[in-house]
Amino acid sequence: MNSKLLGVFKKTKSENRAALIAYVPAGFPTVLKSIELIKVLVANGADIVEIGFPYSDPLMDGPTIQAAVEIALQNGTKSADVLKVVEATSQTGAATLVMSYWNPIAKFGVEKFASELAKHGGIGVITPDLTPEEATSWIQSTNRHAIDRVFLVAPSSSDVRIKSVTAATTGFVYAASLMGVTGVKSAVSQTAADLVARTRQATDLPVCVGLGVSTQTQAREIAKYADGVIVGSAFIHLILSNPVFEQGLEAVAHLTRDLAQGVKRI
Repeated sequence: MNSKLLGVFKKTKSENRAALIAYVPAGFPTVLKSIELIKVLVANGADIVEIGFPYSDPLMDGPTIQAAVEIALQNGTKSADVLKVVEATSQTGAATLVMSYWNPIAKFGVEKFASELAKHGGIGVITPDLTPEEATSWIQSTNRHAIDRVFLVAPSSSDVRIKSVTAATTGFVYAASLMGVTGVKSAVSQTAADLVARTRQATDLPVCVGLGVSTQTQAREIAKYADGVIVGSAFIHLILSNPVFEQGLEAVAHLTRDLAQGVKRI
């Protein structure tokens, strides 16, 4: 299978920078506004967009993302809306992924989801709670529709575990930099650098770090050793904390430009 994601990392590597990866839940704060938000992220430097598939039991998300997902669910965001946001995002030219817990994909239908995602311009899926051992049908369907599948490694993963996870992964490996739930952290842990180094022992795939980035300084630190920097809660916080959506968008544009500078390896 030809990975479309690998092309993005080839480009960013040639430009001596890490990729900036932005996460937004579909339907937050509404379906149309989530599309507006994504357009602002892409216009200001996001290379890859992860679109969250809202789910009522987001075990691995911190309070900020949980709040955004709750708003999306209250708005009645459905799978068709997620695909609508995917299509609009792919039309911006950004590499478009979905981040989803396994339950919504299984409910939608594994083969159908891979097929519909490809039709709407999506090129990959991050499945935080799916292990390769449980992913036989998913691996077959993603191969069939040329969809990259991104699995996670964590600081608690053994070297043997990292090898088996990365063997099933395509596109890039998601390194969860801090144990526990996602969210903005005040300092980037040395754990992330160690995890990336261990992951590189197991695979040639790009390794991207998520869970906790909110400043240019943190992005610059991670870009020294990772191929991509994943940011979610920091953007969502700016929308949640600005009662006027347009002001939130301005703040997001400013932060995105800051982070896009941060991922450059000067």
